[in-house]
Amino acid sequence: MLKQCVSLLLLLGCATVSAATVELKGKASVTGTILAEKPDQIIIDIGYTVLVIPRSQVLSIGKVSVVPNTAPSPTPSSTVPVVPEATSVVGSDFFRTALSSVQEQSVRELVKLLGSAVVQVRTPGGLGSGFFINPEGFLITNFHVVENETQISVEVYDLKDGQLGRKSYKQVCIVALNKFGDLALLHIEDKDAPKFVNVPLGQADKLSVGDHVFAIGSPLGLERTVTEGILSTKTREIEGTLYLQTTAQINPGNSGGPLFNMRGEVVGVINMKITFGEGLGFAIPVETVQHFLNHRDAYAYDNDNPSAPYRYLEPPSRTQNKKAE
Repeated sequence: MLKQCVSLLLLLGCATVSAATVELKGKASVTGTILAEKPDQIIIDIGYTVLVIPRSQVLSIGKVSVVPNTAPSPTPSSTVPVVPEATSVVGSDFFRTALSSVQEQSVRELVKLLGSAVVQVRTPGGLGSGFFINPEGFLITNFHVVENETQISVEVYDLKDGQLGRKSYKQVCIVALNKFGDLALLHIEDKDAPKFVNVPLGQADKLSVGDHVFAIGSPLGLERTVTEGILSTKTREIEGTLYLQTTAQINPGNSGGPLFNMRGEVVGVINMKITFGEGLGFAIPVETVQHFLNHRDAYAYDNDNPSAPYRYLEPPSRTQNKKAE
């Protein structure tokens, strides 16, 4: 993560501009436009602000492109294979994106392939769903599923010899929160945690109205429930935010679970439905999820202040040193 050594800076008139991913110490990375490279620091524009990164925190700098996934293949003990033909963005093995050449499959085939990547998220106040984005135990769910909670457990389900096995993990850490986007990034930290089956992220922008989609989750606590439907619209505006609307049946407990296309890619994160209606479910577009993950340091959960859904970056040094008038 970016620590206190990274500060904000408003920079004008920089001549050198190049897109890159900067690998940082602590297994973090920042993707954006490099405005300047100096002997002691890198200045990078990440879209909504400009960061100054000390050279001492930089491991490497690479151009942004797509390359074949170099992540290790599942071990023979894995019960469900990872989605094939997946790629990862260079400099960021944190989550995967899938090639457009991946063929569509039936819901039955995809559920066998993806089911173990979908989990149930439990708290003293209720439950929701979630899904693994990488084998290291990082998963996405909704902010409202873990809001104001300090005790979180994750139920993982594996299908072995036709039988559904369950494993509960209780050492779950909140990594990042986006209250206004209703997204949360969690991490399983149990010592005996294995490599987890995970799913690639797709592109909601490439969906068309009428395309088939399906959801996997735990509505009312009924784990691994699968519902199928179509995409009703890609641009349903609710309180100033655009959502995917789907006819796939959604109920309490589905929150935080994935909405898949027929190539096995996550295209949305389910977060709400219209209570007095049928087939009126809504999901956060996956592009919002990718932005959240790419800038997770900006949304990092502050353990010193558990009540805060986000943390503040240090102000520019010139502001710190300026005397109050």
